[in-house]
Amino acid sequence: MSPLSPDIPLAPLKELLRFYLENGVDCAVEEAGVDRFEETRERMAAREMAARQAPAQQQGRPAGAQHRDDGARAPAERPRRSEARSQPPAAPPPVAPAALPSEEAVMAAREAARSAASLEELREILAGFDGCNLKRTATQLVFADGNPEGRVMLVGEAPGRDEDLQGLPFVGRSGRLLDRMLAAIGLDRSGVYIANTIPWRPPGNRDPSPMERAICRPFIQQQIRLADPDFLILLGNAAAKEMLDTTMGITRLRGRWIDFDTGARQVRAMATFHPAYLLRNPLQKKLVWRDLLTLKAALEESQN
Repeated sequence: MSPLSPDIPLAPLKELLRFYLENGVDCAVEEAGVDRFEETRERMAAREMAARQAPAQQQGRPAGAQHRDDGARAPAERPRRSEARSQPPAAPPPVAPAALPSEEAVMAAREAARSAASLEELREILAGFDGCNLKRTATQLVFADGNPEGRVMLVGEAPGRDEDLQGLPFVGRSGRLLDRMLAAIGLDRSGVYIANTIPWRPPGNRDPSPMERAICRPFIQQQIRLADPDFLILLGNAAAKEMLDTTMGITRLRGRWIDFDTGARQVRAMATFHPAYLLRNPLQKKLVWRDLLTLKAALEESQN
């Protein structure tokens, strides 16, 4: 590929790339662009030619064949070069369609999650689970990071592009902000356990569907039960609604302790804003700072 001409302005190209990234387009499917309009014209020409040939084929003779005066059949006329070019390329081999999310997949997820006796076993079960279509488009499983023995567990919603590439939750810009938030109250990843309600990146960073959430829910519930934290911090509106089973928004939920049943015991849970939200709305950091101080006070009180 030849280098760009120095006369081509780079600013519009950078803006285009930024637009693609913001809309989840982070990889190229083809080496070169494809003219879909030309493909459509080729398919239409192929259909027109097939329609012209159909009457002759229905009469039991090849299209283009003509009778000679002696009754012998003349060979079919070769298609003109322009018609030959209009033939569409050979279709690729069929790909098995994705399975539709269903109640059966939800039941299979519950059975699979329930069978895990440890976090490592849960990771292996989740890596081999094929009941969620998000796995088909994700690069890899994003299971957890940090210390599963930590007293604090943080749960977000779903992996983004950086998390999908590295296989760890909260490693992009929002992850760096989360690290600074933890450091502000004397914590780091060696003392907390971090996971997401959805372990695979949704394509284009779209919102997971209700059925996709239902399929993934048993796994994060079992992950919380096996980690058995003393404090559960839910990062963002989606994670808070999912884990607390409520329609109440994050603005009303945040900053207060709520009893959460892990399946083994009751722990204290609190919702707060997601770091990605704080990057877009930095003025809300003051509210999260209050939530972090509440967590710090609870940790110190429980140690006394």
